[in-house]
Amino acid sequence: MGKVIAVFNQKGGVGKTTTNVNLSACIAASGKKVCVIDIDPQGNTSSGFGIDKNTLEYTSYDIILGNANIKDVIVHTEFDNLHLIPSSVELAGAEIELTNMKNRETRLKRAISEIREDYDYIFIDCPPSLGLLTINSLTAVDSVLIPIQCEYYALEGVGQLMSTIQLVKKNLNPNLEIQGVVLSMFDGRTNLSIQVVDEVKNYFKGKVYTTIIPRNVRLAEAPSHGRPIIYYDKRSKGAEAYTELAEEFLYLEEEVI
Repeated sequence: MGKVIAVFNQKGGVGKTTTNVNLSACIAASGKKVCVIDIDPQGNTSSGFGIDKNTLEYTSYDIILGNANIKDVIVHTEFDNLHLIPSSVELAGAEIELTNMKNRETRLKRAISEIREDYDYIFIDCPPSLGLLTINSLTAVDSVLIPIQCEYYALEGVGQLMSTIQLVKKNLNPNLEIQGVVLSMFDGRTNLSIQVVDEVKNYFKGKVYTTIIPRNVRLAEAPSHGRPIIYYDKRSKGAEAYTELAEEFLYLEEEVI
């Protein structure tokens, strides 16, 4: 049965989607079967895999609202072992629609249970908020992967994020745990980046990945071409870093098993 992981930080602009797209692509390229579920109304993860959201019959919106079976929404991307459940701008209104529905916090969990055995890993790209879509995600997953950029105020909002995780753990998902923390946008020439790394490691203790994602122009360009960095420029520093992160991720997973 596959492991389900939410990539989440309610603070926007922290490299959440970049990490989701590129880490999942690298894990899939290693031979693991991966499905990415995009429930962020912005749909940047879907775009990052080159999916034209305007041509889709169903999206994650239809899964959460119960309009479609999850297996009918899966898109086979052009990338090895990588499937996607794309997002829709309609998700922006789903929070309101969910409010009066039965079992509103567990709708995504029930849908995912139908495909868990088909994949090694399922990654969910959460919206940068603490609403019902995020609660659905945190209720459905085994663990949370937290992306943090090496910039000023990096830890701002982390206390609230951890409180949300603890609240879900207490009331909806008792086995929820922290998968790990990914540091990105690192610039070794600045004291600030080095200071942030130290602060984050001190806050999260042993949960921070050794691999740190550097600031990289090619990594920033890749989404506009609809390709993960390893398929856009596999020799770039960004591709090397995410490949290394995927290797570290899988190594730690094997250790747990």
